Amino acid sequence: MSQNYNCLKSKVLFIINPISGGKKKDSVPDLIRSNLDTTLFEPDIVFTNRAYHGRKLAQKAIGEYPYVIAVGGDGTINEIASAVAGTHTVLGIIPFGSGNGLSRFLGIPMDTAEAIKNLNGRKVEAIDAAKFNRQWFFNMAGMGFDAHIAEVFSHDKTRGFGAYIRSAFREITHYKGEHYYLDIDGAQYDREAFMLSIANSSQYGNNAHVSPKASVQDGLLDVCIIKHFPLYKFIGVSLRMFTGTADKSKYVEILRGKHIVIKRKQDGPVHLDGEPQIMGQDIEIEVVPGALRIITGKTFAGEYPIAPDGDQKQVAVNQ
Repeated sequence: MSQNYNCLKSKVLFIINPISGGKKKDSVPDLIRSNLDTTLFEPDIVFTNRAYHGRKLAQKAIGEYPYVIAVGGDGTINEIASAVAGTHTVLGIIPFGSGNGLSRFLGIPMDTAEAIKNLNGRKVEAIDAAKFNRQWFFNMAGMGFDAHIAEVFSHDKTRGFGAYIRSAFREITHYKGEHYYLDIDGAQYDREAFMLSIANSSQYGNNAHVSPKASVQDGLLDVCIIKHFPLYKFIGVSLRMFTGTADKSKYVEILRGKHIVIKRKQDGPVHLDGEPQIMGQDIEIEVVPGALRIITGKTFAGEYPIAPDGDQKQVAVNQ
């Protein structure tokens, strides 16, 4: 049954992660009250106080709040979106992370006040999501060097993009790549890779685009194979990501598919939307088209908008 998003006022729950991105959020409640259109929304505001608290709060909100807003970075978004994916509940984002990859891709303003005002437009789209060994991700997942750095960075007391880059430069001199066996929709590949990224959107964050032509509404995932390259090429390969030309590099191979199986020789780190964990040798990934209803920025040229009454104007790919 569709929920009515065009009623006089819609209840909206803001879930704030107070530690994401290493940025203080004490002023966020006042910014919400001064920038949210209260003729459209009736806001409630809560702060998380432990790991996975955001997901539990979002799960409880389903059915009571037509809108749930994640205030944090890609990890916070993952936690909250994992609760609302596959439901009629609409996710909103106030970006507060180190990279804010999904937010940037969707055209959501980085300024907090402007991001809150963006919610007032209620520009809702259905976007794809994916499952990585049955765990949700919405922007980017992977293994190899970026997963290794995510694991290292998770133990760093200093947050932010600068700290992340310092970790990358420190680790790259002694990092060794891995061998991967891939099955993408039945086609087999055998690759040595420095890094293997599974992209739903085009970018990691901070406008670093690993797969510039990726779409969150095509029913496909981009498998980005970053091949081994000489150390002196590191800056050049990185710059290609910031100029949107990574797919032109001879060190980057991009394959697309719906169902992906990856086998590697040993257990090791992976990341889901930047959040690291250790997984085994066998990985299974599948796209779930149109799984998440989300408020996008005004500049996002989407294909699957949600009508004011909560019904999709078009049917999402393969859904």
